[in-house]
Amino acid sequence: MTRLILHGCNGAMGQVIVQIAGQDPEIKIAAGVDLNARQKQDFPVYASLMEVKEEADVIIDFASASAADGLLDFCREKKIPLVLCTTGLSEEQLKKAEETAQSAALLRSANMSLGVNTLLKLVAEAAKTLAAAGFDVEIVEKHHNQKMDSPSGTALALADSVNHALEGSCHYVYDRTTKREKRDSKEIGISAVRGGSIVGEHDVIFAGKDEVVTFSHTAYSKAIFAKGAVEAAKFLAGKAPGLYTMADVINS
Repeated sequence: MTRLILHGCNGAMGQVIVQIAGQDPEIKIAAGVDLNARQKQDFPVYASLMEVKEEADVIIDFASASAADGLLDFCREKKIPLVLCTTGLSEEQLKKAEETAQSAALLRSANMSLGVNTLLKLVAEAAKTLAAAGFDVEIVEKHHNQKMDSPSGTALALADSVNHALEGSCHYVYDRTTKREKRDSKEIGISAVRGGSIVGEHDVIFAGKDEVVTFSHTAYSKAIFAKGAVEAAKFLAGKAPGLYTMADVINS
């Protein structure tokens, strides 16, 4: 059984992971960490990692970017594997995560969903055939009206997956309102929609002459991200130091 420390256990995503882990006989939450340590769980909750007394095999982090530096220092010192799910990290923090991976196994992904990470593989394979045949590539992402960043990290990851398959020959276009010109064949257009309570939708469109191929992923709840994080934690426990992604989990 994999023993887990849940960093950010009382947050929105932390609560979902508590539910998912509670239904999985292969994982047990040994302890939680949250600034709101007064909110009780079925496991010990501490205000900081340094207070944790329980032994664990891996940490899942769904806290905040402001807590990332201390978390990375802790994992490097204790050499405990980390599934880093917090978004909005600075360039300095991303570099620090890479440095931490030299001492402890660290998994980070733009999206923890198993479905999205499978989609990343599929669109890369499709690009090799369709883009080479002259198909244009457009990405449309939709999220709730509270999302701060645009385009989404997942949309950018999808664009990167396509572009990598095409040996970096494409460039990204986010807004065409200032242009009056035909579409460049090397463009990857990325459009963002914000409204309501949409959890997350991503369409990768390959538009050719007289035919269109669309790859779509729709998230109906945050549970898919929690499920992916739990699967990642089980995969990462016991792994050698290094930087891992959800692709490693899918291919294991």
